[in-house]
Amino acid sequence: MPHNESPLSVTLPKDIMASIAVFLVALPLCLGIALASNAPLFSGLVSGVVGGILVGILSGSHKSVSGPAAGLTAVVAAQIAMLGSFEAFLLAVTIAGVIQILLGVFRMGFIAAFFPLSVIKGLLAAIGLILILKQIPHVFGHDADAEGEMSFSQPDHENTFSELISTLNDLQPGAALIGLISILVMLLWDRIKVLKKSVVPAPLVVVVLGVITNQILKAGAGSWAVEASHLVQVPMAKDLTAFFGFLRFPDFSLIGNPAIFTSAITIAIVATLETLLNLEAVDKIDPDQRQAPTNRELVAQGFGNIASGLIGGLPLTSVIVRSSVNINAGGRTKLSAIFHGILLFFCVLLVPSWLNEIPLAALAGILIVTGLKLASPALFKQMWREGTHQFLPFVITIVAIILTDLLIGILIGLGVSILFILHSSQKRPVRRIMEKHASGDVLRIELANQVSFLNRATLEKALHEVPRGGHVLVDARNTIYIDPDIRDLIADFRDKTSKAHGVQLSLVGFKDDNQFGDRIQYIDYSSREVQSSLTPGKVLELLKEGNQRFLDGQQIFRDFGRQIEATSTGQFPMAVVLSCIDSRTPAEMVFDLGLGDIFSVRVAGNIAKEELIGSMEYACVVAGAKLVVVMGHTSCGAVNAAVDLITSQKKASEATGCDNIDGLILELQQAIDLSTCKKPDQWLPGEKAAYANEVSRRNVLQTILSIRKRSKSLENLIQKGQIDIVGSLYDVNTGEVTFLNVKSLDAAPAHA
Repeated sequence: MPHNESPLSVTLPKDIMASIAVFLVALPLCLGIALASNAPLFSGLVSGVVGGILVGILSGSHKSVSGPAAGLTAVVAAQIAMLGSFEAFLLAVTIAGVIQILLGVFRMGFIAAFFPLSVIKGLLAAIGLILILKQIPHVFGHDADAEGEMSFSQPDHENTFSELISTLNDLQPGAALIGLISILVMLLWDRIKVLKKSVVPAPLVVVVLGVITNQILKAGAGSWAVEASHLVQVPMAKDLTAFFGFLRFPDFSLIGNPAIFTSAITIAIVATLETLLNLEAVDKIDPDQRQAPTNRELVAQGFGNIASGLIGGLPLTSVIVRSSVNINAGGRTKLSAIFHGILLFFCVLLVPSWLNEIPLAALAGILIVTGLKLASPALFKQMWREGTHQFLPFVITIVAIILTDLLIGILIGLGVSILFILHSSQKRPVRRIMEKHASGDVLRIELANQVSFLNRATLEKALHEVPRGGHVLVDARNTIYIDPDIRDLIADFRDKTSKAHGVQLSLVGFKDDNQFGDRIQYIDYSSREVQSSLTPGKVLELLKEGNQRFLDGQQIFRDFGRQIEATSTGQFPMAVVLSCIDSRTPAEMVFDLGLGDIFSVRVAGNIAKEELIGSMEYACVVAGAKLVVVMGHTSCGAVNAAVDLITSQKKASEATGCDNIDGLILELQQAIDLSTCKKPDQWLPGEKAAYANEVSRRNVLQTILSIRKRSKSLENLIQKGQIDIVGSLYDVNTGEVTFLNVKSLDAAPAHA
């Protein structure tokens, strides 16, 4: 047994109690669905037994309960009428089971993953509301509509709402009393801690109370007693032979009739769709959140329908009403579904007269409370918070199911969801990012994980909006499927439109595609041509834009393999960055740069030692870099040490054990104002950190002055306007770089 499952000794009692609750609800539903389908009453019981026992054994679902489905009543009635006999219909049901097995074997259960969540939740809420609306008449003793009838339009020419109005003229006081007591008990049972933890299921208590109340009414107030027409009506047999005589069998002589196969395909498709929808819905309300294997479920339903068809039963599906009762009653494993089928069989066989004493009003009370749980206000609030694209399909699914039937309503809900999906695909099927490269702007169009023909219009619009002479990169690195229509669109743009408009097209992510292949037609590194075209002000703007991309998480796509090859024969960096060795301040990442874009000079405290100044001179005088950036950072360890050591009058080498660190700390301490510095134990909370950050800023400015004072070659280039030197401070908490004391460079603003 898996380690996360409870032992049988724990789950078995709960499953047995839950099976009783499911049995009590399933009994009238089996009869009512058969009646609503114009089928023999016993056929509903047969399918309930088969759905419970056989499908329960074969299914991989722990909470789903199968049986005759209210959503199939219209289909069943239509097929029986079309085929002309119930025996012909049973043959179609048997063949439908074979089709379902084949669907499971060929793994067609995957379509369940494509049901929108809004539709699944709409199904749950709709079933809840229908239960409430349909059971209210039964609560008050108005039983003109069959218990299993779930469609809006009823065979008696009433509908769900007109039936409620008719109830006002046909109130049965005894049934109403039992119904209201039943609802009250069901509601209180979940609110009283002792009762909720009781092993006795609330539905069993409700049924027993209903039977006892009716017996009391018979004895004391005969006019209030519930009549036989308002009680469960199980077919009764005199003996075992008569009981099995209720069974009907398929007429195999009609196997050559094409109408049989048309009917079988219809039943198989509808039953499969309803099963997968209900299975998804059951998984959503399962407290253990286990996922039922859909392909195994189709095979189980197929064998169930074969068996049901062979012995005179109705088509089976997973049923949300019975499954919900099972979950609410505390069912833990599929044993509860199996036991409910066993109970159905033996109780109908042995004690049908006892069952016929159960008031429908008591069962209606159970179903109303089940409906309240399925259509809870919390569910509506949750869907409202998720936005229009979720809430509207959810509500439309509910309204459609209530005003038509389960199948038509679901199809309408799916249709509405598809319209929203199409709208979303039309609106944003691709992500467009304008990348600022040193060589110019490139529009990167990032394709989605799957790009279908639905995305063609928007992708075509995005490509045609690239300005003449511009550059566009189609990025398919994260795409696993591209529809042939999209491939044709890209190929047509590459071969015709881009050439006519003077647009350069680059492709990435198509490496294994014989039709395209990757090709980058722009320069995404600092080449000789790029470097010579840049000014100090332009380089500064590129660094600012790179840091903003870094902050936004929208770094430029870079093919580093291509950059390695391109820069292997020479380097033409656009800037030199003097930064701290701190592991959190890599300049290439902070400014979103590639290989060959900058010289990176790093030393603790970003100080201007003679050797480092020589490196910067080479970068600018010989290699042609246009900008020197001195970048300090907040929470600098070297600066903090300098602040602590200056008041203790200790050498850094003595305090740290690092023999060669004294000169570095002394350099940093030149940026400290001794009149405002405090000893380590004198700082208020947060005060020292702010002070050290200010020292880091002052140190950056001091380093800039030191470089300009000690390097005549750099100062000469600055005076000629060929390069510039700027200071900056990187915030390790946010990733933002703030530029300090930036002079007017090519009319650029003085501060970032």
